[in-house]
Amino acid sequence: MTGKKIMILTASIGSGHIKAAEAVAEELQHQQPAAQIVTVDFMARSTSFWHWLTKKLYLEMLNFVPNLYDVFYKLSSSEMGASCGKNMFAYFMLPVFCRLYKEHRPNYVICTHPFPAETVSLWKEREHSDLPLSVVMTDYSLHQMWLCRGVDHYFMATEAMEQGMLQQGFASETLHATGIPISRGLQDLPVQAELRRQLDIAPERKVIMLMGGGLGLGGIEKNLQELEKLVQPLTLLVIAGRNEQLLQRVQDFAAGSRHDMRIWGYTDEARKLMGAADLLITKPGALTISEAFALGTPMLLHDPIPGPETENAVYATRHGAAIWLHPGERLSPAVEEIFAGETLSRMRERALACAKPLASQKIVKIILQSAGF
Repeated sequence: MTGKKIMILTASIGSGHIKAAEAVAEELQHQQPAAQIVTVDFMARSTSFWHWLTKKLYLEMLNFVPNLYDVFYKLSSSEMGASCGKNMFAYFMLPVFCRLYKEHRPNYVICTHPFPAETVSLWKEREHSDLPLSVVMTDYSLHQMWLCRGVDHYFMATEAMEQGMLQQGFASETLHATGIPISRGLQDLPVQAELRRQLDIAPERKVIMLMGGGLGLGGIEKNLQELEKLVQPLTLLVIAGRNEQLLQRVQDFAAGSRHDMRIWGYTDEARKLMGAADLLITKPGALTISEAFALGTPMLLHDPIPGPETENAVYATRHGAAIWLHPGERLSPAVEEIFAGETLSRMRERALACAKPLASQKIVKIILQSAGF
């Protein structure tokens, strides 16, 4: 494989697409140590100022008008709406991929976000290129924005998504319900008891982890106030992400809390903390859900971003691995209900039943075999 180069294109719109790219790159390096792997954040300022500005405007939109994104998501769910949206972004972003291709000359491209996927698809069509292209979907529902021309392999979360694409006429040999790729490091984590020993948590304590993605979204402060209503002493593992203001406010809150609170900003220890927890309270990002499945960590989900996160929440709750806290429902009674009787153990079993911990290995194996690397 010496001299062969694989380019992974992702987008830092939420942490899930980046995590999926990292998991695939990690596995590629493991299975093919001689491979040259280049990972590019398509929405980073270092890649393109205009792409970065588009991302910034998108995130501001989510902060102030979340329902507007829901409208865009539904409009792009139709074939015509998705085609218009994909073409607009692809033509806008095409010059950047032309530059990246000339700079790196990849032998294979993998995309973990629909924007670069459609851009590469358009480039292949215009250049009459047979450059191999794989698309790794990072949702638990099928959406038209992911579907492109000229894709050699699609990797998706569930068999239902695969059936949906078959019904739309996609060739079965291009479709693989492998699951969403997660880091192979999850397989190497110690058991829960050992993780708690490392964190110096008393074995009899119930442990709750709270997180809201890399940006620290998802009402963490409100949830902490609800947890203060619980008489049972808890250990709370809180990740504030890159939100420094939230980090400071949570630290101030901890000073007067009845519970044992451990607090992190952005950290690489999230998987370790998730493995130590009895319950994860979080927004339903697809990568977070996939990691929780693999670790058997029950979830209490809230405040999904309209669109894909709502579909993720539906999937996890429908399979019994999570409870979805809807607007107006209180968190503290929901936690008490989960901790009562056998609910927690049943949710743990159902989370593990949903897990596809070998997704990264399967994805990389298929890519390498199909490309003849």
